[in-house]
Amino acid sequence: MTRPIVVGVDGSGRSLRALIWAAHEAASRGRALHIVHVLAPAHEHAGTPEGHAWEVGQRDKGVVAEATAIAEEAHPGLEVTSGLPSGAPPAVLLSESQHAHTLVLGAKGMGGFGSLLLGSVARQVVGHAACPVVVVNHLTTGHHRIVVGTDGSPHSQAALAYAFQQAALRGVSLRAVHAWTRPGPHGLTTGRALDEAVRGHREALEEWLAPLAQQHPEVQVEKSLLEEDPMLALARASDRADLLVVGSRGRGGFHGLALGSVSHQLLQFSQCPLAVVRPHPARRSG
Repeated sequence: MTRPIVVGVDGSGRSLRALIWAAHEAASRGRALHIVHVLAPAHEHAGTPEGHAWEVGQRDKGVVAEATAIAEEAHPGLEVTSGLPSGAPPAVLLSESQHAHTLVLGAKGMGGFGSLLLGSVARQVVGHAACPVVVVNHLTTGHHRIVVGTDGSPHSQAALAYAFQQAALRGVSLRAVHAWTRPGPHGLTTGRALDEAVRGHREALEEWLAPLAQQHPEVQVEKSLLEEDPMLALARASDRADLLVVGSRGRGGFHGLALGSVSHQLLQFSQCPLAVVRPHPARRSG
């Protein structure tokens, strides 16, 4: 069975942006779009007046109906399904990710239980999802460029593979950014040592890109080696991209952290949709 593009909606403006991005992605990939609106668990409604509970139920159904109509109108012929699962939003969305090709979220919702807030919910989902997660803060088009951050870690290699696939699918160029800072407490590397460090980083970047460039010869690749804080470098680069792709965790940080500091900060500061990718064991095709 072909895995759908799954999008979480809550009726907010930012979840609408996520819906627009997800519908376009599904149509481009020839996949179904599955719209999810998370409901509060049944016990949350205990003691709620019947009339109020009915109004809430109608509003929830209206959110899904409106989202479905928008997707179908924008992409006639697109297969659109929907669901109103109940539970804690992170748990529900992580469960959805088990059967999704890509999970798409808005960067911030309206507030309240059902919203997909840029905070603990987004961190838990992005850090543990079983598929790539795209967080849509700003919708951008016209740059014809995808930017990917790379540092040679398994997570960034997974991000590179995803970015090359996206660039090939969209027929756009790919800018691979490897940002680094000088070693030592004060960054004192100079002269010959600095030249050697730059050469080493450049050779490493070439090595990381070579296999995927051979697999996707149609993708024009720009190699960008920057001596700069990785988060700042990628945030700046996102201003001229239609999609920024990163691994959920890089070489820095502790192995127990599900979401690295760079990825976490970019959830807020990326100027274009942000795809966060984790390496996973082989899954069933689709």
